[in-house]
Amino acid sequence: VQLQASGGGLVQAGNSLRLSCAASGRTFSTSAVGWFRQAPGKEREYVAAISWGGSTKLYSDSVEGRFTISRDNAKNTVYLQMNSLKPEDTAVYYCALAASIGKITSGPEKWGQGTQVTVSS
Repeated sequence: VQLQASGGGLVQAGNSLRLSCAASGRTFSTSAVGWFRQAPGKEREYVAAISWGGSTKLYSDSVEGRFTISRDNAKNTVYLQMNSLKPEDTAVYYCALAASIGKITSGPEKWGQGTQVTVSS
């Protein structure tokens, strides 16, 4: 499975962006997917995760209520809708795949290339 994140850009605080994580490979629709981010000088942090069927969605406290994760298995794509963006959301965002949602934070099996999100104040 190959993962490719896209949709990043430069936005002003308070605005929105939608990131996409497109995957190739048959195992995508049976895998959990997570979003992570890494800001300059900081460690990579978990942002959100979604189960293979989309029924379970988890968020970090820092994005709860502002970000929404979703997936379209017919399109092999997971989305991260980011609303009310803040300057502290500035980071490179990565998507990752794991066998189950419980393994997203403990050990994703595959990482995609990141996409830069920059939020200006």
